[in-house]
Amino acid sequence: MAVYRSKLTSQGRTSIPVEVRRKLGLGPGSIVEWREVGGEFVVRRAGQVTSQEIYEALFPEGPPRARTLAALKQGIAGAVRSRHHRR
Repeated sequence: MAVYRSKLTSQGRTSIPVEVRRKLGLGPGSIVEWREVGGEFVVRRAGQVTSQEIYEALFPEGPPRARTLAALKQGIAGAVRSRHHRR
């Protein structure tokens, strides 16, 4: 595993090594995020999310309750009616 280092300035700025920029696909204006994982920090290009993170964002209280096909169709029909209802 390669180790890359960069120096922190007195203003809190640092440069990202060219090898890391290439591997992450970073260019001018790119945004990186710093995330704490198990007591260590992980730096990655912002905007890259895992399917697990999407699932946790959509269902913070766990998996949704099961519904029948008839209930799903009824919900869709109600949403279409309310969206296209003439006032």
